[in-house]
Amino acid sequence: MNTLDELIHARRSIRKYADRPVERAKLEAVIEAARLAPSACNSQPWRFVVVAEPAIRAKLIEEGLGGVIVPNSWAGSAPAVIVACSDIDLINHKIAEKVQGVEYHLIDMGIALEHMALKAVELGLGTCYIGWFNAKPLQKLLKLPGSWKVECLLTIGYPETIPEPTKRKDINEICRFI
Repeated sequence: MNTLDELIHARRSIRKYADRPVERAKLEAVIEAARLAPSACNSQPWRFVVVAEPAIRAKLIEEGLGGVIVPNSWAGSAPAVIVACSDIDLINHKIAEKVQGVEYHLIDMGIALEHMALKAVELGLGTCYIGWFNAKPLQKLLKLPGSWKVECLLTIGYPETIPEPTKRKDINEICRFI
């Protein structure tokens, strides 16, 4: 795929992955795409842990998505999971939150993750965001610093199947031009 429009149209939430590991160079390229994302005051609050080692990944799925978090059990088919964290110790984000009432680090994280998802499509990979998980066991399992907060998980791998596009709202439903 060559154009951004093609990548945007091809991106899907993948919930069934082929039993094939993702090459380290491709995982690094996906992280590089996030590294280049813009952020408030260029603070770059994101931190990522790529979990591709099978035993640790299985434990991450069991502890982070087990129990009452049943809807995401499909994530076990992903050959890698990127744990997206915010470094919540950044002073400019704390000040901005108090003044504006906006959690800019979450906006920054969303931008970085979408850069990752689009880069993954370009590389022939698929991704799926997971926002429903148990963060405490992940914090402990991955030995994350206390200032890091797990915000999102991103499964990544070669799609076994690519779902049909979902119905999208018409542009007139989501936008007004004045």
